[in-house]
Amino acid sequence: MGFMLRVRLASFFAGAAAAAAGGGYFLYKDYKLAHDSMALKVKGLQDSTDARYKALEKRLAALEGQQSTGAAPDSSD
Repeated sequence: MGFMLRVRLASFFAGAAAAAAGGGYFLYKDYKLAHDSMALKVKGLQDSTDARYKALEKRLAALEGQQSTGAAPDSSD
């Protein structure tokens, strides 16, 4: 009886270890997929923000150029 109990316990723990390894692998794959998706979204957001920032810098430089040529009157009353 003791031998059969050891065999059953060893089989149970081998199955539990295999299930844990398989579950861990699938959780890791799911984590990597979610991480890559979020990284792609953040990269897109960063690129669009950089483009808007550069457009605003160009517009500001143009407005400062107009002001320095005297096109816009100085209103320091």
